[in-house]
Amino acid sequence: MIRNPKPVSIALIISLVLTILISALLFWATEGALLTVTIAGMAVFILSFALYFYALQYFIYDRIKLIYKTIHSLKTKKYDAKGSNMGWRSDPIQKINKEVITWARDQNEQMEELKRLADFRKEFLGNVSHELKTPIFNIQGYLHTLIDGALNDPEVNMRFLSKAAKSVDRLSDLVADLLAISQLESGELVMEFERFDVNTLLKDVYEQLEVRAKERGTGLLIRDGSNKPFWVSADKYRIRQVLVNLVNNAIKYGKENGTVTATYFDMDENILVEISDDGEGISQEHLSRIFERFYRVDKSRSRESGPGGTGLGLAIVKHIIEAHNQTIHVRSSPGIGTTFSFTLSKDLQN
Repeated sequence: MIRNPKPVSIALIISLVLTILISALLFWATEGALLTVTIAGMAVFILSFALYFYALQYFIYDRIKLIYKTIHSLKTKKYDAKGSNMGWRSDPIQKINKEVITWARDQNEQMEELKRLADFRKEFLGNVSHELKTPIFNIQGYLHTLIDGALNDPEVNMRFLSKAAKSVDRLSDLVADLLAISQLESGELVMEFERFDVNTLLKDVYEQLEVRAKERGTGLLIRDGSNKPFWVSADKYRIRQVLVNLVNNAIKYGKENGTVTATYFDMDENILVEISDDGEGISQEHLSRIFERFYRVDKSRSRESGPGGTGLGLAIVKHIIEAHNQTIHVRSSPGIGTTFSFTLSKDLQN
């Protein structure tokens, strides 16, 4: 069996076969003129060998060899995916080679994306496990302590039951947030648009969080010139979630006895809403990841700063705003404060 035959071997075999056939015909036609047959045979052999060798080498072998080299290079990951140019005019094999290169480039991009998603899923599952583990272990500890005898102590049982209940609430909030972000990312959660005044909605949120703000001595303000109706078209329930999260974060991470300020800007087709605090701020290295799930700028501080977060709040906020085909941004200066700004579609009805 001949493996990887070269053009010279193939041309030689074809030329010999052709020479024999033509020589036989000439021998029969000239009634045995051996000299004539020999000269004609040699001429046919040389000419056919040259033509077949050139055709096989230039039009077939070099082109097929290029494809094999491309595939081998791609397998060994030493190919730069830029393609090779041998100066040929457009032909099917060259097009096939280009298609192989394009396919390989697409496959490499898909593989990189799959690796990125796999790393993201791994990190996400680790974060979920960590977040679930904390309240579950707390609940287990409180309940086992009560079962082991603390239930009969009236000074201990209510305190432990209250702590267990808080851990259950935290667990419930985490599950609810995971469900919400899953629905938002999959597109299953449909926004129900309606017309409402976003400033009135913000005042309701301020009232809801007033007790928490007073605990830190935080003032909840609306900037001068912004305390008027701003009518928007959006999902009121979901925008309330956005405002609760942003205002709550501003209270939590703003400085004690500081202020949280809301500002509105009319941008023709949209209304820009800004929620600002005067806290420690966020360094630039963290700003690009602030909307990631479970990402915390300061993990120790975030766990000590009051009730609650699940680590999913800002991720949910971003998904809600993007589900409205709008944008949200954050800007911050360490030592000065942080401002979250998002847009909503303005309702132009009177």
